[in-house]
Amino acid sequence: MEQLKNHLRNETSPYLLQHVNNPVDWYPWGDEAFQKAREEDRPIFLSIGYSTCHWCHVMAHESFEDPEIAEILNRCFVSIKVDKEERPDVDSIYMAVCQVFTGSGGWPTSIFMTADQKPFFAGTYFPSRTRGRMIGLRELLNVIHEKWNSDRKLLLDQAEQIVAHLEQGEDASPRMEGMSERGDLIQSAVGLYGQIYDRIHGGFGGAPKFPTPHNLLFLLTYHQRQGDVSCLEMAEHTLLQMYRGGLFDHVGFGFCRYSTDERFLVPHFEKMLYDNALLILAYCKAYEVTRKPLYLEVAEKTAVYILREMTHPEGGFYSAQDADSEGVEGKYYLFVPEEIKSLLGEQEGENFCWHFNITQNGNFEGKSIPNLLKSDYRDRQCEMFLERVLQYRKERNFLHLDDKILTAWNGLMIAAMCRLYQNSGKQSYLDAAKRANHFVQAHLQEKTGLYVSYRDGKQGVKGFLGDYAAYLFAQLALYGATLEEEYLTWAKQLCQEVQDKFWDSENGGFYLYGTESESLILRPKEDYDGAIPSGNSLMAWSLVRLSQLTGEENYRKQAEEQLNFLGAKASQYPLGYGMFLLALLDYEIPALKITVVLGEQENGELLPTKIPPDAAVTFLRKPTEDYRLKDGKTTFYVCKNHSCLPPVNDLSEIMKNKNNFRGEV
Repeated sequence: MEQLKNHLRNETSPYLLQHVNNPVDWYPWGDEAFQKAREEDRPIFLSIGYSTCHWCHVMAHESFEDPEIAEILNRCFVSIKVDKEERPDVDSIYMAVCQVFTGSGGWPTSIFMTADQKPFFAGTYFPSRTRGRMIGLRELLNVIHEKWNSDRKLLLDQAEQIVAHLEQGEDASPRMEGMSERGDLIQSAVGLYGQIYDRIHGGFGGAPKFPTPHNLLFLLTYHQRQGDVSCLEMAEHTLLQMYRGGLFDHVGFGFCRYSTDERFLVPHFEKMLYDNALLILAYCKAYEVTRKPLYLEVAEKTAVYILREMTHPEGGFYSAQDADSEGVEGKYYLFVPEEIKSLLGEQEGENFCWHFNITQNGNFEGKSIPNLLKSDYRDRQCEMFLERVLQYRKERNFLHLDDKILTAWNGLMIAAMCRLYQNSGKQSYLDAAKRANHFVQAHLQEKTGLYVSYRDGKQGVKGFLGDYAAYLFAQLALYGATLEEEYLTWAKQLCQEVQDKFWDSENGGFYLYGTESESLILRPKEDYDGAIPSGNSLMAWSLVRLSQLTGEENYRKQAEEQLNFLGAKASQYPLGYGMFLLALLDYEIPALKITVVLGEQENGELLPTKIPPDAAVTFLRKPTEDYRLKDGKTTFYVCKNHSCLPPVNDLSEIMKNKNNFRGEV
């Protein structure tokens, strides 16, 4: 008899569908599950993860496919499965709960709670059976079931205490006031980066090492504006080591999630859209600052990967590729010398193996992760064989793709493609950005606003702050790459929607979920810049940019309020607020303000590739009384720190003078 599927059968999330044949009677997050828990007087087991999460796979195979554990869950609990990427609101709240219990967090997140969504116990991965000092899920389920029946008051009291503790954490913080205090915060952050910088291997702190490209964007921009050589050294060394190590896929391109070691050699092999978007931005920025071709090359290689493997036929960008193949982490990416020599021939294969450090002993579980840590990364000869090795790898192993389209992550990649166009001048990147933007408009945006996700013709829930903030970020990037007024208009409209739906007029800052979303036990404000910049930090950057582009006082005031709100938070640990620091730096030391007056015989199509990508640009198709043409040609009016330079027809002289990019905090 065919096994009956659980309540996930009508879902579109790849993560939820991975569990549709579990013997566990999973429910999606929703009223049906909570009502069942109330009627049958059961606690809820909530499991949160995502489709390319290695330890989520491990726990699924060990526990959720185990008939004995499934029997306990089905008899004693109501089980809910949540995709963190589709429900960042649920994930945010219960990740905070997990951190209260364990001191850290991660996925899979395992929560035990009441039908009123109040948690009384939490953890991450549990093995199926007790292993040493690590309690097994089977034993834990039995203990909680027994406590629910014999000492429920203890569990309910604990739930109330946890909710009260989290509510206190959401209370308003004092706001930062004044330019000097904000300037001190920037200086403090620069000093702290220097203290934890790994001078040998690059990156910051010890293993594991995450790319956090927004930190690198801040350091590069600070160097550009202030001439701080140490910031440039930290950023360049880190970018170079991340590329040379196994974190970068040297065969198929693109970056993996993070490095498990201090050398950037052994990655956690999943690839996420947002990491690659932010890293394209960081490598583009390094190219803008240094003009070293390698950085642009790495950015373009990353884009090649995205356009080849992570792009929907209609233009939207997929979410992630798995770390596992055939249940083995990293199997897709690993090689032994014999298979390379068999593929390329003895001599060419030996050269390829030497170049990419593919050895008999290997560097990961007896096999080799290709890397350039010991070789000359500029050797072009071996790159001639990459396409053959890539095709062989694809035929050898299958790699799972999470093909849902997320608004927030697409916003980041749209911005990355725009920046790549501005630096390379290649129209294909701008075309990709525009196609993805059209995809979002067609499938993820309606008159009522944005939606979180799209897959198989179905939209997810109403958009959260991160969706709006990242999509606003994308519109400003599209305006910078095209100077087409419609994108600036859309940016203004989105900004107003964010103000209407998410702004806390009493305490400042933006809530994670808006007025149209489901109400949960808390209404958090995410401000910390983790792997992805927070919605609050992205809004700070966008408000600063809108104030500079438009000169409108309301945007300046909103930017001030948002910077002061985040400044108080960041003062406790500045290194956790890289995107906010970038917004603050842009506010205190603005990029050049350029007004472009189009010449009589020009259409302006390639203008964005001739203008510094950071510049705040106003584009005039006809001269005005204040902005006239010089010699009948396209004319640039450049201002910095409230003073303006004489109008010019050629920006190159201004660009050569680095002092035009620097200021004072």
